[in-house]
Amino acid sequence: MHTDTLALAPPAPGHHPALTVHRFGTPGARPKATIQAALHADEVPGLLVAQQLKRELQRLEDAGQLHGEVVLVPYANPLGLAQHPLGQHQGRFDLQDGLNFNRFHPELAGAAGDLLQGRLGHDAAANVALVQQALRDAAAALHSVQTAQDLKHKLVGLAIDSDIVLDLHCDSQAVMHLYALTPHAELAAELGALLGAQAVLLATESGDSPFDEACSRPWLLLAERFAPLPVPPACFSVTVELRGEADTSHALAQQDATAIVEFLRRRGIVAGKPAPLPAALCQPTPLAGSEPLAAPRAGVVVFHREPGEQIQAGEVVADVVDVDTGEVHVLKAQSSGVLYARIATRWATPGKRLCKIAGTSLARTGKLLSA
Repeated sequence: MHTDTLALAPPAPGHHPALTVHRFGTPGARPKATIQAALHADEVPGLLVAQQLKRELQRLEDAGQLHGEVVLVPYANPLGLAQHPLGQHQGRFDLQDGLNFNRFHPELAGAAGDLLQGRLGHDAAANVALVQQALRDAAAALHSVQTAQDLKHKLVGLAIDSDIVLDLHCDSQAVMHLYALTPHAELAAELGALLGAQAVLLATESGDSPFDEACSRPWLLLAERFAPLPVPPACFSVTVELRGEADTSHALAQQDATAIVEFLRRRGIVAGKPAPLPAALCQPTPLAGSEPLAAPRAGVVVFHREPGEQIQAGEVVADVVDVDTGEVHVLKAQSSGVLYARIATRWATPGKRLCKIAGTSLARTGKLLSA
């Protein structure tokens, strides 16, 4: 293992934030995987999984069982880890400007496409190598002023030429679920089966350039720009939601790390014969079909259903109780599917998303992710 410490643009004199990066295997070897934990710094289960992965990857490297390269960022957001206003950890939004740490990552398809103009041919493998280099060059040319911007640029720079990118998150109260690009449905289903995911949500664009799509969507855009020349979607980038915020047991972390290593084995990064794929607990569904239930007004939230339960259209999922009148506002599902996430607090403000159902009958448009 080789460890790098990447200095971030300082926010003020005397402040020197930095990003820690562990590298395993052979630098520049293929396939390459990049795994990062807790870009939303208050989503901590990934931090524990990263520690398990660090030990396992070191063991595999020492045994000569890594055929490719693995980049592990054990805590992807040192800025958010340090944010504790009024004693409460706030790692989802940058307190400097209120922006979500997992939105507005650099979109490199345009710059990489300009570098590739006139260079691609009819050999798909050769084109993949050219695109990877162009994306590296485009990322290296990014200019950062603010600290959070520099963090996003450096994280994308670490991952942009990877074959596999795993961005480890969690929800408030949730079962295991994944977000990936629609063209990667088969790989997402495979990873979901290994992790025991109960929802695998697919889209070609979810909105506002989250980290995973900043790494994978350039391939779709470049394929469109240079058609009919072959540009396969060579970067499988996925957001892994490691259940809920409180799911931080050593047993779960070991289970998840083992599943991730097995996925790397199936991709040729780790040596050895892959184990049989477990039976999937779900089939991929469109992110556009995911149904968020929102509070119609302020009040106390009472849930009738738990994460992981199957919901039928028309069933009552939650109540919002008005504390002035005592009136109970009932929230029913429009679509059948699994309740895969819900909030951890029980006070709702008007319009607050309370829970999410992985349905198939809806077709939402616009930005598909929560703020």
